[in-house]
Amino acid sequence: MKTLTGKNKDSFVSKSMGVAAVAILMVCPAFGQKTGATVQGKVTNAAGQPLTSGEMKFSTDKTVPYKDEKFQYTAPIGPDGTYKVEGVAPGDYYVYAVQADKAADQQSLTVKPSDTNITFDDDMTREEYLKSMTPEARKALEEYKKKNSEVVNANKVIAQLNATLKTTRADLAAAAPDKGDVSKDVTAMKQAVDAKADVGLLWLTYGDTLQAQGNHLKAEDVKAGKTPATDGDVTKEYTDAVAAYQKAVALDSAAAKPNVAGLAADYNQLGNALTQLGKTDDATAAFDKAAATDPSKAGMYYKNAAAVLYNAGQMDGALDAANKAIAADPNAADAYFIKGQALVTKTAPDASGKLVAPAGCVEAYQKFLELAPNDPKVPQVKEVLSSLGAKVDTHYRAGKKS
Repeated sequence: MKTLTGKNKDSFVSKSMGVAAVAILMVCPAFGQKTGATVQGKVTNAAGQPLTSGEMKFSTDKTVPYKDEKFQYTAPIGPDGTYKVEGVAPGDYYVYAVQADKAADQQSLTVKPSDTNITFDDDMTREEYLKSMTPEARKALEEYKKKNSEVVNANKVIAQLNATLKTTRADLAAAAPDKGDVSKDVTAMKQAVDAKADVGLLWLTYGDTLQAQGNHLKAEDVKAGKTPATDGDVTKEYTDAVAAYQKAVALDSAAAKPNVAGLAADYNQLGNALTQLGKTDDATAAFDKAAATDPSKAGMYYKNAAAVLYNAGQMDGALDAANKAIAADPNAADAYFIKGQALVTKTAPDASGKLVAPAGCVEAYQKFLELAPNDPKVPQVKEVLSSLGAKVDTHYRAGKKS
């Protein structure tokens, strides 16, 4: 064998260095390029829900327990259960789903040199994982899944009921001006209370649909020249409405923390339905309970009571309710009108034959004109004042802000 020495040896070294230099120059353009695979996926717990925290850890050290392993790659698990690791070198890995420094699951993954993008999900609902659980853990999981299923189903029902309430309220508002037919909403709300009979708001709204349908049938009777009071269908709608409102009152009253505004609304609507049935005393009692339940709206509820009594011809009761309404809300224009109307019935001639209204009558009418200068009842009030010889202040036409 020929030994390289002297000049020949130097020449070989020189050439070898030249070759190495060329090799380095050839790989330089690839320096900095991304190597390895991107591994990403979604982590699902044994209940079938996304794992919303923790980490995914990759290790090639498959001969030692988890606590002793060294991890080449770690990625956080996002709120939606997803993770992503970039630049994973080829190799055989144990991939751990880790929470609170404890391995919740372990799976094997092989990354090949040709791999660039790998979807690697960790689905703990797989049979292999479930079989690895202890009997106690498996039992706890089944109980959780059952309760969770019940909650999910209940939430679906609630979502549907909220949608029904929204639609019904919109329909009632649209039908009110012309007393339109809302029979489909009556059906929808009956289904709602059947589905969840322990919610006062549902019974209140069911009552509103029944009362609105009663108003519709009543208006149709009037158009046809019939007497609504003798129409059994009209009576049934109002009677069913009363029953629905009473159910709402019972449920809302029994609540651990009663909703004051909601309970008062129950009583108010109960009063309205009782009025339609001609049960004036019961209606007045319902309005009084509404006012006592929610004093912030007492003016409106007492005004409703005053209107019921006035329309029933019970002037003393109407006067008392109107005074309560005015005390609660000094700007309740209709309460002043009812007060004036109730008092004017007590007008009597004096010794000279001149008509004299009782104290407070003229003042009530004048206050009504001040508060509601554009009300359709204004001409009627002015005529009454004129007949009593009372001055009508024309500046009331401008009105005042209440």
